[in-house]
Amino acid sequence: MEPRMTNPAYLLDPSGIKGIQALAASVHGQGVPDATLELVHLRVSQINGCSWCLQYGMENAKKAGESDERLISIAGWRDAPYFTDDERAALLLAEHMTRIADSLDPVPDAVWDEVADRYDEKALAALVAWIATTNLFNRINVTTRQLAGTR
Repeated sequence: MEPRMTNPAYLLDPSGIKGIQALAASVHGQGVPDATLELVHLRVSQINGCSWCLQYGMENAKKAGESDERLISIAGWRDAPYFTDDERAALLLAEHMTRIADSLDPVPDAVWDEVADRYDEKALAALVAWIATTNLFNRINVTTRQLAGTR
């Protein structure tokens, strides 16, 4: 497979990608552990089938000290014994936010309440921004067929 085009992030005005990168960077240190953010990034990228983001996310997760057991089990997080209740809540929100077209009530109150019980408003803002940004990168990379392992 070949990319359809150069990644649009590199073709457009540099201020655009810098803004997106600044948003992505701003979520760190807001009350969500970096390991949780990496797990969320990987789960969203799995759902969207973004191989570029999966490889990039896997590298970041490994650098952050994630174990093979946890990384291998992300798609089955509901049944895997490796995740905390806080991580499960973040992964649940990630799945609902990513699959918004699959339901008339994409993020039901019960899902939101589960996450809100575990994270304060600042951390929730970080999670929402991180999930949305991951979806943005996934959609750009999948649409233009960006190849895993290329930078």
